[in-house]
Amino acid sequence: MNYELSKEQQMIRELARDFAKHEVAPRAEHLDKTGDFPIETFRKMGELGLLGIPFPEKYGGSGGDTVSYALAVEEIGRACGSTGLSYAAAVSLGASPIAYFGTEEQKQEYLVPLAQGLGLGSFGLTEPNAGSDAGGTQTKAVEDGNDYVINGEKCWITNAGYARTVIITAVTGKDDQGKNIISAIIVPTDVKGFTIKSEYDKMGVRGSNTSQLILENVRVPKKNLLGSPDKGFKQFLYTLDGGRISIAALSVGIAQAAFDASLKYANERKQFSRPISSFQAIQFKLADMAMEIELSRNMVLKAAWLKDQKRPFTKEAAFAKLYASEMAVRASNQAIQIHGGYGYMREYGVERLLRDAKLMEIGEGTSEIQRLVIARQLGLKKQG
Repeated sequence: MNYELSKEQQMIRELARDFAKHEVAPRAEHLDKTGDFPIETFRKMGELGLLGIPFPEKYGGSGGDTVSYALAVEEIGRACGSTGLSYAAAVSLGASPIAYFGTEEQKQEYLVPLAQGLGLGSFGLTEPNAGSDAGGTQTKAVEDGNDYVINGEKCWITNAGYARTVIITAVTGKDDQGKNIISAIIVPTDVKGFTIKSEYDKMGVRGSNTSQLILENVRVPKKNLLGSPDKGFKQFLYTLDGGRISIAALSVGIAQAAFDASLKYANERKQFSRPISSFQAIQFKLADMAMEIELSRNMVLKAAWLKDQKRPFTKEAAFAKLYASEMAVRASNQAIQIHGGYGYMREYGVERLLRDAKLMEIGEGTSEIQRLVIARQLGLKKQG
């Protein structure tokens, strides 16, 4: 097994690391305090090609791979969880489904500007009554001539307030067994009847836009249907599998930031006339953090590699997302403990890491859903 990154992958990681250090990290605290969205940061990311890493050059991308993209997400997330989340959502959820399932016309019209950073993408799946139960989607899209007329509501949608397009999941009919057919439809955010509200007051990732979507007789052409109408459910499950890799990578980035801050503080902070890093209790905490971060990173890269090789990766993506997200919470919590009273104060920044990390256990499928996915992959049957 070869664990060495290619030269291209190393270059992308260094590019993302340098950008994160100079452009992202300096604004992280401000974004957390104000809830501002870093739109200028994303413009610069587009210019550098970071928003197009996994997409072919013919569609405005950088021609990279999932491994390169995961490395970039980790570096951005290491500098700022909010920016990292919006970055991951823009690429994995807002643009990737068009790359996976779009027609040539859809790719030219919608994917190219997203890959070039001329706009952000978003993915509208979650509803007030359909979170973990994605099959319970209630938004409906009814055919009317050459159009779909969409009515429904979505909640907790990342980037929608600043998005160029939102991919909406909606019920478009019934199959032979009478079950709902859930399809995905590309909806420009400037169409009539599409209302986007960004009024959530969140615990963490406060600089990442999260919105409520209300669709009232929103009319879009049938050509905006993404992929096969009767395979929409399977398509967005595949999309979520890929998105879980990016959330896992983001979790690793947040945890790495927690470790970096803790190691630095432990070497500088003195108690009983010596650095606290010399105390075994602190050393064990740092050793556990370093070990779990490396284990998580390896699982992220394995899942990304499998995806790039076009091999099954559902189980590995769930492994990575579940372990890395829960690890990030543990690492951030330990960072506060190592910092003691200072860690509880905003000044040192580690309390923000814990607040940001918590969402990683919820978004893109909760930890409980990941365990269900893994159980199904192991061949275990559903209850009842």
